[in-house]
Amino acid sequence: MPNPLFDALFAPLAGQSRTLLHLGDGRQITAAAFHALTARLAHAMREAGVEPGDRVAVQVTKSPEALAVYGATVALGAIFLPLNTAYTAAEIDYFLGNATPRLFLCDPGKVVSLAPVAQRNGAQLLSLSGDGQGSLIDLAADQPKTLVPVDRTGRDLAAILYTSGTTGRSKGAMLSHDNLLSNAAVLADHWRFTNTDVLLHALPIFHTHGLFVASNVSLLTGGQMIFLPGFDLEQVIATLPHATTMMGVPTFYTRLLDDPRLTRELVGHMRLFISGSAPLLSETHIAFEDRTGLRILERYGMTETNMNTSNPYAGDRRAGTVGQPLPGVELRITAHDLPVATGEVGMIEVRGPNVFQGYWQMPEKTREELREDGWFLTGDLATQDADGYVTIVGRAKDLIITGGYNVYPKEVEEILDAVPGVLESAVIGLPHPDFGEAIFAVLARAKGQEPDLDAAKAAVAERLARFKHPKAMIVVDALPRNTMGKVQKAELRKIHGKWFQS
Repeated sequence: MPNPLFDALFAPLAGQSRTLLHLGDGRQITAAAFHALTARLAHAMREAGVEPGDRVAVQVTKSPEALAVYGATVALGAIFLPLNTAYTAAEIDYFLGNATPRLFLCDPGKVVSLAPVAQRNGAQLLSLSGDGQGSLIDLAADQPKTLVPVDRTGRDLAAILYTSGTTGRSKGAMLSHDNLLSNAAVLADHWRFTNTDVLLHALPIFHTHGLFVASNVSLLTGGQMIFLPGFDLEQVIATLPHATTMMGVPTFYTRLLDDPRLTRELVGHMRLFISGSAPLLSETHIAFEDRTGLRILERYGMTETNMNTSNPYAGDRRAGTVGQPLPGVELRITAHDLPVATGEVGMIEVRGPNVFQGYWQMPEKTREELREDGWFLTGDLATQDADGYVTIVGRAKDLIITGGYNVYPKEVEEILDAVPGVLESAVIGLPHPDFGEAIFAVLARAKGQEPDLDAAKAAVAERLARFKHPKAMIVVDALPRNTMGKVQKAELRKIHGKWFQS
């Protein structure tokens, strides 16, 4: 009885005495024990009413049990729906109302506040804590340790992941067994993962990066994971000598670079550092190589597609780029539905087995962004050079049109980032009575330094046409980010939206 994703990721764990998970408190969980936990949770969830095709919404702290719920959901032929642990009750109300899950899991401490939300949306409510306690665990205690997974095809849905919703309502990207499995297989091969690898896993598992890239690749290849609840600098430094690979967001690497204990000796056992979910500054890329002798591998993906491009494992990992299209992924850069010339800016479109099935309950949005011939309009603006390397310029929604001219924020940000005292910058467009939009720059100060705004203005004036110059600049301690490290430009526009209004 086939169940493609379960058969590839979880079924092989049965009976294996090897360690699968190394936890932050020193405990270890074997592959066999994890498989048995997955089986018991699946039986408990079935007892709670979960049937094939049902949605299982999960807003819980990262833990081995939370990862096992993913496996249990897949085994039941249900659809896994992970939710950011930072979402409020009002946001959860939207997701439950849109996805109509049969089961909703939350932290025991949130049961009282979320019970009315679950009830209003017809979801059975159970709890699961970060230390493996809760009503779901109680229900699973005496359940069988083996199971026969439900029959599924590669086209059946395995997960729904909601986009971050920075503009308008979040959209639920529908991902099939084939979408997830094909991408994991390509990444495992491209990044040369084997059963000898130990992945340092400090990412959240409500996001495609930590769940469908890090966890899936490790499970598929039979490796081990150092499974940390989050990025704690002390834990990461303590466990790095025992790992061979790490996947992270740029802030992981900047925080490591801030610590003098990051040395070539500390990472001597590592073969690969991977970065994604947000742009990695070229300065970070270069500084990390100078300190460790290892070049970070940057890649590019989306909620709707998992990974689309990657710098090569063996080859030129170019700072500032996200590499070339992965095997099996077609990529083109277009403007007004036509391909642009090499090196020109346009929107990234991708097509391949990794591309999602559409947006849950949103057929109009699906038709707008997913062409009938399979090409997905990502909304990301980029260039592609003659060697196929892709450089992300920004999001189409972040394009600034000032006085009738198009300005790509990254072009300005790259200059501002190089100004002494600037850690990083964010360039946005704000309403302006004369220009429609005016360019506004927010500079985050480097630790213990203060940027010179006159020097910043001079740097821009030297290299860019006048219409690209910021009409105003401010300095802040830090840029607002989401949990995956992406700068929240929508939040900056909200905070500073009336800057040019009299």
